[in-house]
Amino acid sequence: MIFIQVSMHKPQLLVIGNGMAGSRFVAELCARGGAEKYAITVFGEERGGAYNRILLSDVLNGSKTAQSIETHSPDWYAARGIGLVSGAKIVRVNPQTREVETDRGETHFYDELVFATGSRAAIPPIAGLHDADGARKSGVFVMRTLEDCERIASFATKARRAAVLGGGLLGLEAARGLVQHGAKVHLVHRSAVLMSAQLDQIASQMLQRDVEKMGITVHLSKNTREIVGQNGVEALRFSDETLLPCDMIVIATGISPNVELAREAGLPVETAILVDDELRVQEGIWAIGECAQHRGQTYGLVAPAWDQARVLAQNLCGQSAKYEGTKTATKLKVMGVELSAMGTPVEQDGDEVIEYREARRGKYKKIIIRDGKIAGAILLGDTQKSASLQGFFERQTPLPPERETLLFNIGKNAGGDAKNLPDDATVCNCNAVTAGRVRACIKEGGDLKSIMTVTRAGTGCGGCKSVLKEFLDA
Repeated sequence: MIFIQVSMHKPQLLVIGNGMAGSRFVAELCARGGAEKYAITVFGEERGGAYNRILLSDVLNGSKTAQSIETHSPDWYAARGIGLVSGAKIVRVNPQTREVETDRGETHFYDELVFATGSRAAIPPIAGLHDADGARKSGVFVMRTLEDCERIASFATKARRAAVLGGGLLGLEAARGLVQHGAKVHLVHRSAVLMSAQLDQIASQMLQRDVEKMGITVHLSKNTREIVGQNGVEALRFSDETLLPCDMIVIATGISPNVELAREAGLPVETAILVDDELRVQEGIWAIGECAQHRGQTYGLVAPAWDQARVLAQNLCGQSAKYEGTKTATKLKVMGVELSAMGTPVEQDGDEVIEYREARRGKYKKIIIRDGKIAGAILLGDTQKSASLQGFFERQTPLPPERETLLFNIGKNAGGDAKNLPDDATVCNCNAVTAGRVRACIKEGGDLKSIMTVTRAGTGCGGCKSVLKEFLDA
């Protein structure tokens, strides 16, 4: 067994996971002088640096390259004196001796250990998923990594009919990516509502029309029972006994937190690794991102991971901070359609509902107001008001009596919302860019291109570009 010690002069800080949460945490830590305080080593199972997993569908459809979605290259870590161990898996954690072991037989000692192990694709129990040797059947894929995208793209060029299981965000994006490879694409969803966690029936129907215009066939309320085929994929069999012939399947039915390593180490685990308000698991051990469970809640969106990365970086740099949870809001482009959703789309008795619908142009706006505050909102096809709505939603502040100003730039808001947004309001969810940061960039003479380069706003799903232009106009 090989024992490695990086430095005897600084406390050893090890980060397990170089995904979006882990890499963001390291960046937040460095911004607060953490690289001077700690000897930092990051372990990533994938080779190379960190990348924006949100943009995997763009890599699949060919609009972006793997290199273009990289957020932290190996050189970025080296320039800050951070050890990056890529292509290595941590197989054991010993909290008693404060050491971890890799699959290469190396042992690393730690003073502080951060779990940022993320999640993996949740695969439902479907008959015929595996071949005679117990391996996943040829033609069955998940989409979680760059390597997954490469495999899917390679196989799709030979497929005539492809099925995507799951009508959530990942499933929709996988279907969009597959269309570009020539296969006839079918999207299969158990629910009667696409993106059921974010959308209501009306928004789902409007989104479905846009999806079908791209040549994708949508099958709702379909429960997949079996993958038919001896050596590969031939068809899907549903619980109603109907068949859907296909050559390949991409499973996008949710995620499962990666908690096995923590459980084997004797750490507290329920759905995910239990953390307190400081994101501490126990003395010297912390957890953030999709593998962390805080106050009974786990998150599968990027914004909570950004919040947790910032709070943990503050705590490890001696700046006391607490994580109070994240009010989930999503702003993105789904199948090329702009969407902003926050809170719950489900109405309750006594709720006030503000709604605008323009089906011909694919525009739908809805706000659910409960006790004078936003409980949920959907903006489909026009997300201009998303930044101000998100501000009201996150802070749970009282709403203006002129409800129409919440949906349109009229009256006092005729010039748009940019001038009224507080500096800490989130403008770009993909990269956690605030209004204050955008304003600072503009004051330094930044145009749209430089704002995107410096802050990375607009370089994720692209849904916030219209808001950035509004800031420039203001």
